[in-house]
This record gives sequence, structure tokens and C-alpha cells, in this order.
Amino acid sequence: MAASGKKGGAGGSGGRHLKTRVKTARRRTTSSSRWLQRQLNDPYVHAAKREGYRSRAAFKLIELDDRFHLLARGKRVVDLGAAPGGWSQVVAERTGAAKRADDDADGRALAVDLIDMEPIPGVRFLKLDFTEEGADDAVMAALGGPVDLVLSDMAAPATGHRPTDHLRIVYLCELALDLAERVLKPGGAFVAKVLMGGTEADLLKRMKRHFRSVKHAKPDASRKDSAESYVVATGFRGPDMQEPSEK
Repeated sequence: MAASGKKGGAGGSGGRHLKTRVKTARRRTTSSSRWLQRQLNDPYVHAAKREGYRSRAAFKLIELDDRFHLLARGKRVVDLGAAPGGWSQVVAERTGAAKRADDDADGRALAVDLIDMEPIPGVRFLKLDFTEEGADDAVMAALGGPVDLVLSDMAAPATGHRPTDHLRIVYLCELALDLAERVLKPGGAFVAKVLMGGTEADLLKRMKRHFRSVKHAKPDASRKDSAESYVVATGFRGPDMQEPSEK
């Protein structure tokens, strides 16, 4: 795991590497060869290995936190779609949860995913499918109280059909927002993956009613050819303090 508070990055002198070319093996498709070559030449993949992160996605959250100041010592966070754990590692470092690994009841950092995840010091893991009925209640029970930040890096398997993929990611964002509106403390924040083009209009209006600031951001660590971006909503008003709906 990288040192606590360390920004990390892929552009330092230690990140230099020769560009690797991958030959198409007899049993490897051209597309899989392109994917492998991209992985081998991705500076964030190399940086993640060098700094002890489980995935290059850790640098996305690092960039978002550096820009929007989402994480701080003592904050309580839930990480939806957490596996393999890159974001949860960053959460544990920057909230200090990693130093409270013996205090499991504290529940300062909760990671949720439908597939297993290797333990991270200071992070409690809950295995469940967040799209199932009652999943949000199970998460709330595990949290045991309000939180400062809800993160969602959930994504459905891509179909290749852009409108379908968009609807799927919007649905996941809605589910995460449902939870955020139930568990966030006043002043809390919400971050969720969306596709380029932004958040659907009705969902965006809903966020603006509940949060003082709603912005879209595409971290440098997101691949240039990726359609993903993130919606970052800060300054949660609380359930009784939302802005009047636009007419």
C-alpha cells in the first residue's frame, strides 16, 4: 500500500518505461492483443504496481480528492463497487482508517461489491449485489450511522450498444444516489461513475436539489478513449433542506 497522504502519479522519474509491443499469438485475438499492449504501456498500471495499489483506478480517486477535497482524517466513507480495492486503499490512507484496523466496530470505511475482495486494513467489506432488493438496507445496517462520503465506481458489463450502456450506468448511479440521500451527513458528498455526455437531466436536477454543488470531472487517470467520467456532488443539504424543484 502506498504511504498515507501520498498523492502518487504516473509521471515521475520512476515511472519511465520502454514502450512494449505485443505480437499477436496464435490463440490471441487482435482485440485482446491491443488490450494487453495498452496495459503493458499504461503509465498508471505501472504506477499502481510501484506504489502498491491494486488497480490503476486508485489514481482516479486521488485526482478527484485533490481537486474536490472529498477525503480527510476521521471521515466515514462507503465505497460501492469496490473490488479489487484500489479506491478503498485510497480511502483507508486518507481518512486514517488504515491506522485503526483493530477497531472493526468503528465502520469508518465500508467497501461493498458482489465479488470477493482481499482484506484491506481499516476497511470493512460487505459482499452483496447492490442491485438486489433490500441491498441499501443491508449497507445501512453495516454502516451503523451516517457517513461523510458515498463513492460509486459501479459499472455494468458493456454491451457495445451505447444507449443501453448509458441506461445501465444511469440506473446504477440512481441506486447509489438513493443510498447517499439516506445515509449522508449534512455537508457530505457523493461521487459516481457516469458516461461522457454527463448525467441524465432528471437525475442531475435531483442532485442539484440535494447538493450545493454538482460538477462533472474526467480524471487524467481515466483512459482517453474511455467514455467514463464522474459526477461529483458536494454540500449535501440534508433530507429536509433541499432546494425547491424547478418549474
